[in-house]
Amino acid sequence: MDALLTPAFESPSSSAASRRAAPSLASAGEFLSFRLGAEEYGIDILRVQEIRSYEEPTRIANAPAFMKGVVNLRGVIVPIADMRIKLGCEKVEYNDFTVVIVLSVHGRVVGLVVDSVCDVIELSADVIKAAPQISTSLDASFITGIASVGERMLILADIEALISSAEMGLAAPNASLQ
Repeated sequence: MDALLTPAFESPSSSAASRRAAPSLASAGEFLSFRLGAEEYGIDILRVQEIRSYEEPTRIANAPAFMKGVVNLRGVIVPIADMRIKLGCEKVEYNDFTVVIVLSVHGRVVGLVVDSVCDVIELSADVIKAAPQISTSLDASFITGIASVGERMLILADIEALISSAEMGLAAPNASLQ
């Protein structure tokens, strides 16, 4: 009977963010690794459509700072988000290594600016560990695990959850169903 009453007795300090379901642990597979500042991230390679060199997008008025604008990619207007700005990297510098990872998420094509692309890594389930729970205002709901690859630590991201978040607003979770 206590199990049935537990949800009704949440502490007043709990928020909607803390009640959100934790992301599931990333499963084994191939990941594209890329750098944002000093950190290395990995995303499901199956979401990657292509990798392009950075070109200045057309700015959209009143867009958030992380939304760099849009580009025309073979007749498709693609929104471009700078992940370095979105995730609070200290230094955002555009150079020859800066690239745009073009993704297909929920039927939408979206571009993400990153410092550089590293490689494609195949990860087995035994090298993927759950991300630690951190009690801060940081929204880490898109982090699905941490992988150790030699001396490297790879932060695995659920790119669908990040792109579909209300703040990003680049793709609705059910867009492919409409």
